[in-house]
Amino acid sequence: MPTDLLLPHVTNLDQTELGVRAESLGYDGIWLGELWGTSSVVRLTDIAARTDTVELGTAILNVFSRTPAVLAMTAATLDRVSDGRFRLGVGTSTKKAVEDLHGADWNDPNPVRRAHETIELIAAFLGDEGRVEYEGEVFDVRDFPSLDADVPVYHAALGKANRRVVARLCDGWIPHNVPFPDLEENFAYIADRAEEAGRDTAIDVAPYVPAAVSDDPEAARDAIRGHVAYYVGNGRGYERAVAQRFPNEAAAVAEAWRGGDRATAAESVTDEMVEALGVAGTPERAREQFRAIADIDCVTRPMVTIPSNADDEMTERTIEEMAPSGE
Repeated sequence: MPTDLLLPHVTNLDQTELGVRAESLGYDGIWLGELWGTSSVVRLTDIAARTDTVELGTAILNVFSRTPAVLAMTAATLDRVSDGRFRLGVGTSTKKAVEDLHGADWNDPNPVRRAHETIELIAAFLGDEGRVEYEGEVFDVRDFPSLDADVPVYHAALGKANRRVVARLCDGWIPHNVPFPDLEENFAYIADRAEEAGRDTAIDVAPYVPAAVSDDPEAARDAIRGHVAYYVGNGRGYERAVAQRFPNEAAAVAEAWRGGDRATAAESVTDEMVEALGVAGTPERAREQFRAIADIDCVTRPMVTIPSNADDEMTERTIEEMAPSGE
């Protein structure tokens, strides 16, 4: 099974150098997110030029700040410059990022509808069916040629409505903050909807696996606590995903974070939550936990994910120890 790496998007380390190092360590894929400060598209282009075999992907580009045409052009171009190694991962991001950073309307008409039409249009633009015509609730497109580029499209869906988008349209699913014991049940919903739609259910499942390695297990667990608190506090979708297994705990984390008490929010992430939402500890313990997640029946591309609150030393240690060559 492939082992992928999501490069940290908040770090003092050079992401390109980390990407090159990841290839030498045997990672099968490198993914890069995008929120603010660095364009993942530009950075992945740099990594593509300096690597040979490792696959590359966005996890994720949001569907509000670039049009479907721009996303399709971006995917086709990155696929060309990487000699066919690119995978496009998209998602809705969060209301705060969409409205407060990009100045877009989160409810125009709603994020799931925008994701559906964006992915449907990307597929049309990347296809080989000639000129694209599309009339939707969000987008109307007329008379532009398709690009004939074979790029897999993944969607970071959490709720059922968004998972139906994966089932109907996508090559892969990128879950984040879905407790690992609940992944199979969540994916079964996708597989059932895909079958109803007459699609092949061979959909990649590439979960974020927040990972922190340290000789001090509590420091590693604290990195996961901070990671979970950040996401639960900043996105209702993440809160609901965690709450399917930890309803009271997720509510406590979100309340503390949104009240400005980030330390209490992190402290409210219990040991049980850390175990179900990440891997943490010594190298041996973290690798054992990661293997257990990789062995979940539906998982096909587990993605080692570095918490943004990990310091540089923990970041480099985790990338080294969680690499296939480190086992």
